[in-house]
Amino acid sequence: MLIIDSKDCENIDKALKKYKKKYEKSRVLNQLRDRQSFTKPSIRRRTEILKAVYKQQMANGELDA
Repeated sequence: MLIIDSKDCENIDKALKKYKKKYEKSRVLNQLRDRQSFTKPSIRRRTEILKAVYKQQMANGELDA
C-alpha cells in the first residue's frame, strides 16, 4: 500500500504526481504482468543472459545502435 504525505498547502496535482512516481518505482505493474503467464526458469535465465550480453556489447561499442 502506497502512502503519500501531503501537506495542507500542497495541491492535489502535486500529490497525484508523487503517487504516480511512487507507484512506478514500486514496480507493481511489472509484477502483475509477470504473474499473468508462467515462464519457465530456464527461459527466464536465458533472457537475462541475452540482456547481459547485449548490455556488455553496447558498453564495449561492438554494436552500432
